[in-house]
Amino acid sequence: MTPATDREFEFTQADFERIRALIRAQAGIALAPVKQDMVYSRLARRLRALGLTRFDDYLQRLDHGDKREWETFVNSLTTNLTSFFREAHHFEIFARQAKESHQRPFRVWCAAASTGEEPYSLAIAASEAFDSLAPPVQIIASDIDTHVLAIAGRGIYGRDRIERLTAERMRRFFLPDRTGEPDAMKVRPELQRLVSFSRINLLDSAWPVQGPLDAIFCRNVMIYFDKPTQYQVLKKFKPLLRDEGLLYAGHSESFLHAADLFRPLGRTVYERSDRGAGATRIA
Repeated sequence: MTPATDREFEFTQADFERIRALIRAQAGIALAPVKQDMVYSRLARRLRALGLTRFDDYLQRLDHGDKREWETFVNSLTTNLTSFFREAHHFEIFARQAKESHQRPFRVWCAAASTGEEPYSLAIAASEAFDSLAPPVQIIASDIDTHVLAIAGRGIYGRDRIERLTAERMRRFFLPDRTGEPDAMKVRPELQRLVSFSRINLLDSAWPVQGPLDAIFCRNVMIYFDKPTQYQVLKKFKPLLRDEGLLYAGHSESFLHAADLFRPLGRTVYERSDRGAGATRIA
């Protein structure tokens, strides 16, 4: 590939292929060839910040084991599109599952927490299901991106991030934030106490999450993994779930290639394949 003449930094096809290999090895993300401009745009910021002039110099820095820059590298290339109650039907199913379960506390792992909207949506759904700000629910929330986890931990959102919430949910579960931008709102401390945040890389050989879990939310993450990587992650999810536990996936994700591990119940909700025949489909 001939480098684009209007680019600030030389960015060769070899540079892009090295980056693709690095992010796949580190985070399991399979970058498509069409992501080349996106990669350049995001990492060019790092070259400017570090005073570098070539992508090769930046990649050598990673090769030399700069741990802080490795973290920033992964943060730069992960996608964190999220919103409160995204794919809302899952939260209705989750609330019903939690209410009907006899397990206390009801334990759920949100494995792609991003900036916190998803785990806080789970906390809100649980609070509504039990009509309490202290429902018997424990939410483990993780992400590979430390930057978004810091935002999630603060629990402060601008008006544009919460405008789709109903007025009732705004009133019950948020407080005005007096320290940030005008009209920003902060998640109530009672909800924050339901959620614990930590950095977890789904490609790590071991996870600091102990079962049994009643639910795992891993939505819109697997689409960035190839099928063998998906299978390995699902293989590790399975023993963490109770026999009756549920796995919630994104609307564009399908795990038919892992039918020996999970089977679909409908609406991108899965159960363990060894649970037994005759399971009721999700309505």
